[in-house]
Amino acid sequence: MAVDHDLNLIALQAAVAAQISHFILLSAICVQKPVLAFQHAKLKFEFALQAAPLTWTVVRPTAYFKSLSGQLNRLRSGKPFLLFGDGVLTACKPISDNDLGNYLSHCLDDTSCHNQILPIGGPGPAITPRAQGEMLFAALRMAPKFKHVPVRLMSVAAKLLSIFPPLRDKAEMARIGQYYATESMLVWDTDSGRYDASRTPEWGQETLQDHYQQLVAGEKNVDLGEHAVF
Repeated sequence: MAVDHDLNLIALQAAVAAQISHFILLSAICVQKPVLAFQHAKLKFEFALQAAPLTWTVVRPTAYFKSLSGQLNRLRSGKPFLLFGDGVLTACKPISDNDLGNYLSHCLDDTSCHNQILPIGGPGPAITPRAQGEMLFAALRMAPKFKHVPVRLMSVAAKLLSIFPPLRDKAEMARIGQYYATESMLVWDTDSGRYDASRTPEWGQETLQDHYQQLVAGEKNVDLGEHAVF
C-alpha cells in the first residue's frame, strides 16, 4: 500500500499541481482478479487516477521476460525445471522491456489509448510454464528435465506460516506463489469465466525464446536473484 498506492498518489498529486496533461500508469494484468494485498493497492490507485482531472492511461502488462528467467541457474547446475501441477494450468504472453517501453511511448500520442485500461502482451501465442521450460532447455542445448510440485503445497505453506506473526511476510509470499501457480496472466473474460488468449493484445517483436537464447549466449545480463521460480 505504501508504494503501489500511497507513493503513486503523491506522484499523481504532483502531476495535477504541475498541470501535467497525461499520466500513464504501469500497472499489472493480475489486478483484474484481485486477491493479494499488492493487487488491491494497485487497483485502488487505478481508481484514484481515473478520477483525477487529467488524461490517464492504465497499461497492464501480462508478464515480464525477467520474471520467467529465474530458473536458468538451476538448469545450468543440472537441476530440473520446477513446475506447479502439470505445468499447463496457466499461460501468459510475456513482453520484453524494450517492447513495453515502446508501447508506453505509443500511448502518449495515440489518442485511442487515452482514458483507457489497456492489457498488453508480447507477440506470439500464449506460453505455459512447461513450454517456458522447454524453451530454456533448448537454449541451453540440454534434454528437458522437470519436477512437478503440487499446487496445494503453496496453500498449505501460506496457512502454516500465517499462524506465526513474525512470518506474516513469508506467508504472503506463499500466497503470491499460489496465485501465479494457478492464475493465467491473460485477459479474463467475465462472460465465459475463463482466461482468453485471443483477447489478450500483442505488441512488439521480441519473443521469450529470443530472450532465452540471448541470455544463455551472454548477450544479456539479468539479475535472477529475486526470481527463483516465479
